[in-house]
Amino acid sequence: MSRARADEEEYWHSSKFRAFTFDDEDDELSQLKESKRAVNSLRDIVDDDDDDLERVSWSGEPVGSISWSIKETASSSTSSLEGRDSSLQKGSSSYAAFPKQVSSYSLSSLFKGRNKLPSFQSLSDALSDTGVKNYAPELRRPKAEYKICSLERFRSLQDKLVLLDEAVAGHDGNVITAVLIFLKRTLRREILFRELEVRQVALCHLIHFLKETGEQKLLLDLLRFLDRTEEVALSQYREHLNIQDVEKRREFLKGCIGLPFSAEDTSHIQDHYTLLERQIIIEANDRHLETAGQSEIFRKYPRKASILNMPLVTTLFYSCFYHYTEAEGTFSSPTNLKKTFKIPDKQYVLTALAARAKLRAWDDVDALFTTKNWLGYTKKKAPIGFHRVVEILQRNNAPVQVLQEYVRLVEDVETRLNLATKYKCHDVVIETYKDLKDRIQLTAYKCKVERGSAEEEKINSILNNMQIRWKN
Repeated sequence: MSRARADEEEYWHSSKFRAFTFDDEDDELSQLKESKRAVNSLRDIVDDDDDDLERVSWSGEPVGSISWSIKETASSSTSSLEGRDSSLQKGSSSYAAFPKQVSSYSLSSLFKGRNKLPSFQSLSDALSDTGVKNYAPELRRPKAEYKICSLERFRSLQDKLVLLDEAVAGHDGNVITAVLIFLKRTLRREILFRELEVRQVALCHLIHFLKETGEQKLLLDLLRFLDRTEEVALSQYREHLNIQDVEKRREFLKGCIGLPFSAEDTSHIQDHYTLLERQIIIEANDRHLETAGQSEIFRKYPRKASILNMPLVTTLFYSCFYHYTEAEGTFSSPTNLKKTFKIPDKQYVLTALAARAKLRAWDDVDALFTTKNWLGYTKKKAPIGFHRVVEILQRNNAPVQVLQEYVRLVEDVETRLNLATKYKCHDVVIETYKDLKDRIQLTAYKCKVERGSAEEEKINSILNNMQIRWKN
């Protein structure tokens, strides 16, 4: 009987089948546990104890931002991509190898985002701070001090997807980004794109990461896979920022007009191309005039910068400053720019006012707000409000005589009095109190003007006028 029992035990021990155990490393439960442990390890690294220390590179970028991370790892990215196949076969590399070059920043630094820069008093203070020395690019830490979290043990597609799902479930953006970088390095593009298409949170993280790091080709491939044609077009359009040669940029923008934009975006691209084309013509002409010394305004006010690639409002200001009196038929005419690009009246008036006030061309300022009705009568009208006109004129050191004219035109009495008092437009204050029949305020204001001045005499004359029926 005992022999039979012994034979039975031997049979089970020698069998090629194994009984189910919860410690089996090949079942789905153990895979899930392993993924949870890896994600928690990443989170532990991200949530280091040094949360009170805000880190910044010598370039001024917060340590842990995506733009900083890609710069720190640029020299190692090429070797990582070349060794992708051997890493999958041997499983010898680890995720901690990502930031392996000139800097001694830990993985914690790499994925720890910061919202603001530290308030270091000086570079010497930063170097003398023992808490910061560990993160200075020149000061290397022993390799034994690095915190390592290896993701290479996740070799199968199923393991990697479980790892990604656990990272997303943890709601930690830094951990999700870390896992996505690992998947981007170890999976073929079509597989990565297909799996991310049904994981929208992870997909959004990857798209944002690629935009931040400037991986344009991979981003475009991903957007095309997702059939996001307008986003593909916008991403291609952004490439113009990397083109320095102005003629090549103009041709590139011309090609962008035919991309599948929305109707509104197509209009913007067309305007951008037209503006740059216009700027090239203006720049060539003005450079010639300035060099030849043929224009008085260029001699008196030399240009500080080229107009090329400037925004539309800057171009309008430039045109109002140097070409204000030109006929509408010329490309550099302000009215031509206003008509071509459909600039609103408020924007045009604001820009023209700032340009002409800077030149102290007060007659041009006056003409800007003077209108005629059908009977031929003139009146002042400002689409931006005369209180804003006063503020712009004052910033450009307009004389009191000019300021007073526009302060009088402010409709709101309280605002008018505040502006007149602030900028010492005494006549306006006196006239306003007279119109309000406010004897008390007028008497009080008499103390604020210079004794024996024309303003004091004017106040005394008004106060002695027996025909005025004062309200107090």
